[in-house]
Amino acid sequence: MKSLRSILLGTAAAASLLATATAPASAAPAVGTHYQHVLLISIDGMHAIDLQRMITKNPASALAQLSNHGIVYRKAMTTGPSDSFPGMLAQVTGATSKSTGLYYDDSYDRAAYPADSNCIGAPGAEIQNFESIDWNLDDVTAGGTLGQPLSQINPANLQMALVGGVCQVMYPHNYLRVNTLFEVLHGAGKLTAWSDKHPAYEVLSGPSGTGLVDLFTPEINSQMFLAGAPVGDDNTKSFAAVRAYDQIKVNAVLNWIDGWNSTHTAQPGVPAIFGMNFQSVSVGQKLKKAGYGDDPSLLGGYVNANGKPANGLDAQLQYVDSAIGSMVTELTAQGLIDSTLIIVSAKHGQSPIDKSLRVAVDDAPFTGTPGYAFHIADDIGLVWLTPDAQKSSHAAARSYLTANSAALHLRRIEGRDSIANTYQDPYSDSRAPDFIAIPDHGVIYTGGSKIAEHGGLTNDDRNVALLVSAPDIAGETVHTVVTTTQIAPTILTALGMDPNALQGVVLEGTQVLSK
Repeated sequence: MKSLRSILLGTAAAASLLATATAPASAAPAVGTHYQHVLLISIDGMHAIDLQRMITKNPASALAQLSNHGIVYRKAMTTGPSDSFPGMLAQVTGATSKSTGLYYDDSYDRAAYPADSNCIGAPGAEIQNFESIDWNLDDVTAGGTLGQPLSQINPANLQMALVGGVCQVMYPHNYLRVNTLFEVLHGAGKLTAWSDKHPAYEVLSGPSGTGLVDLFTPEINSQMFLAGAPVGDDNTKSFAAVRAYDQIKVNAVLNWIDGWNSTHTAQPGVPAIFGMNFQSVSVGQKLKKAGYGDDPSLLGGYVNANGKPANGLDAQLQYVDSAIGSMVTELTAQGLIDSTLIIVSAKHGQSPIDKSLRVAVDDAPFTGTPGYAFHIADDIGLVWLTPDAQKSSHAAARSYLTANSAALHLRRIEGRDSIANTYQDPYSDSRAPDFIAIPDHGVIYTGGSKIAEHGGLTNDDRNVALLVSAPDIAGETVHTVVTTTQIAPTILTALGMDPNALQGVVLEGTQVLSK
């Protein structure tokens, strides 16, 4: 029987999802050390096959043009779990959950305390790093000021922890165990900027909380701001709405290219590292059909197992490509194109590509696990036991999950030994899950209509787009397995910095991308 580690290695055992992939001694680094700027673009959900289709089917597209003088990595693998939080952290820390200590945007910590508890009572609390910590979801500002993410987060919604014997509110960055490239670059006196989908992405500033000079975080799960939209519909409920949402972030990137800050209120100069996360493709993959403001004929997802997009998803892909084209045009207009390295990748893929494999499953049986504390389930299940029952209930919990494998459509259940070997020992690490429940390919834990999800370990979840482009790079396609953790040391190298300044790179032996 395969171990969890072997599952993460996939079919190409030469590389490891835990970033221990080592380039052959003869391999040349993908980039030089002479760039002044790096534009990092993360397109949630974009598979390697989506990028390849764009390049071959639409040679005039912005992505195809970038590939003409860029390196396309066909077997780039994101983290496992393939959730947005560890997926983005991989790109800026060079590390996986093993070192970052964050497994999902919604997880559990046996040493934390619930919000507003003053650390009184038994430890153990859900760790929420998504829209639930905002002041409100009535507006894209999340109730704060765009460009000031801490103003968008309500401290009363944050979990607490004893730090040196003192009870403290824990912001997302307080949970990160390794530094980020934003911290390294800001510490060297360089401007840093990023835009993402929740204020919780202030985690990217690193443990210091100071790595990002300009962090622009409009809330995606806020009330849809298309005129006349039904109350309660957020920006993920229509193809048009999420494109309008993403454009707010695109405008911030264009501001940075022009030397302004994200809100166009100051002109500090062009950041050394800047970029954004796109949500349009991910929503296009998950949304079954047209929503408010859409042409009613639009459908989401793919029309076959080969990755041909349905018309709704195709519109999202075309929009993202056009938006990237606008960035390239602005870089050119500002005379920055020759000094800027552009990296396009994804936090995660989406599963299943083949809609005929989709099976919607109720995740309620997880809550009956003996010693149960918390679980998160999208297209994988992570289960934590309470601190006081963790060891005494482990065997019974495993037996229960095994007995409910049919109801949960589980293919395998990974417990303490496997998790300790791949990540950290849940008996000694307060964040590591006690069980990872791996369902059959195509299973989505949902009672809704979404047709795809992420978080799991399949190739649909993990084989993502990766393109490294600059005018001085010859077009090339690389077919060896690489990991998205390799993006972080590559960025530092491109900017003339030591990649070993990243703690995660040192801990996991992460290599710079090679040709």
